[in-house]
Amino acid sequence: MAEQMTQTTAMSVLVVDDESGMRSFLKKALARRFTLVEVAGSVEEAEQLRSRCHFDLLIVDISLPGRDGIEWHEALDLDTRRSDVIFMTGFADMDTAIRALRAGAADFILKPFRLEQMIQAVDRCIERRLLRRENLMLRREMAHSHPSTIIGNSPNLLEMKEVIRRIAPTNSVVLIEGESGTGKELVARSLHQLSGRNGTFVAVNCGAIAPELLESELFGHVAGAFTGARGTREGLFSFASGGTIFLDEIGEMPLQMQTALLRVLEQRTIRPVGSEKEIPVDVRVVAATNRELLEEVNAGRFRRDLYYRLNVLNILIPSLRERPDDVVDLVHHFTRQLSSELGVREVAWSHEDLLVMQGYDWPGNIRELRNMVERCLLLGKPPAEYWRSQQTAQEPEGQGAGYPVDMALKEVERLHVLRVVEQQGGNKSAAARVLGVSRKTLDRKFKEWGLAE
Repeated sequence: MAEQMTQTTAMSVLVVDDESGMRSFLKKALARRFTLVEVAGSVEEAEQLRSRCHFDLLIVDISLPGRDGIEWHEALDLDTRRSDVIFMTGFADMDTAIRALRAGAADFILKPFRLEQMIQAVDRCIERRLLRRENLMLRREMAHSHPSTIIGNSPNLLEMKEVIRRIAPTNSVVLIEGESGTGKELVARSLHQLSGRNGTFVAVNCGAIAPELLESELFGHVAGAFTGARGTREGLFSFASGGTIFLDEIGEMPLQMQTALLRVLEQRTIRPVGSEKEIPVDVRVVAATNRELLEEVNAGRFRRDLYYRLNVLNILIPSLRERPDDVVDLVHHFTRQLSSELGVREVAWSHEDLLVMQGYDWPGNIRELRNMVERCLLLGKPPAEYWRSQQTAQEPEGQGAGYPVDMALKEVERLHVLRVVEQQGGNKSAAARVLGVSRKTLDRKFKEWGLAE
């Protein structure tokens, strides 16, 4: 840590001292440790500076013109009081030291001091602050993955939570079903959190990886297995060893890969691409889909034997319209969470806003609700005004779906395809099935329209 402290830290410091020599001395000495070093000769100057910027550390002389440095610090608002503070004084006594400590001083330095004394005190403050930041990030990560973040107390959601609690400690395969945006990955993380498994949770979107690369991504490959495979690479199953692998959008997995996955589930081994060696794996598999897999089986797009192997334990996530009583709790949860993450003020949702939101169908489910809250916070619009504009823009199903009779056929085709892709949450493979065309045809259309990724 000592070596790290000699480098500039992404933090800010404000030095408040009425002696210009001391201000210049400390500004130069601290420049290597902070990205921002500001100095002030009085409380008034300090107030002007802190009104424009938050400071991680304050270095304050107790004897300031017109006002005691300790009294000034005690009068600061709570946000500023979260800054660490080091007090300096040339007239120390026991009472002053006690006052400084009671005011929350991180350190107390008697003038004149050696530069080494100040640097050591500053480095201790930086180290403590970095540790607090790391702990905060860890707590946020734990909160994100903790099952308590499944918000809601409607009867069908409480029933789902009980199912999660009962099956989490087992090693059986779990199939999570539900509409797009209902929170399937959150449920999978909750299963892992409660499972007691010590390994990593690895999430894989099977629909987002090119079919020709999916096998290598999941099982790894050896050098020379294919063009560009210069070295050996472990797959995601290996990374998840001892933990859980979450296969999202399992219905998008190509038939060839379905065969390979079935072998993994039955034999508990993987074979990297280009290798003859079977590698044992201890991984719990959780799969998810927003499609009716049995319909995919009957249509010949999904292996029947894999379907029954995956469907050992089943969790069906209710859509948001099936639990309208949870909408209010979710709105408040996302408002608190996002306002903190984005650094913006919370909005006050009116009773009218909440009633309208409870009555809306939410085709995009929780993802759509979260996006709406985020956009409202970022745009700074009054909730009611924003919600009315959204309701106007989102016409009910069956209305506004027609096109003007004077519109060219190619333009009608383009608008209709884009509408279906949007309804499928941007999933082009799913949209292609709805439209009755191949994925290649859809990609070609997007390229023609200049929309290819």
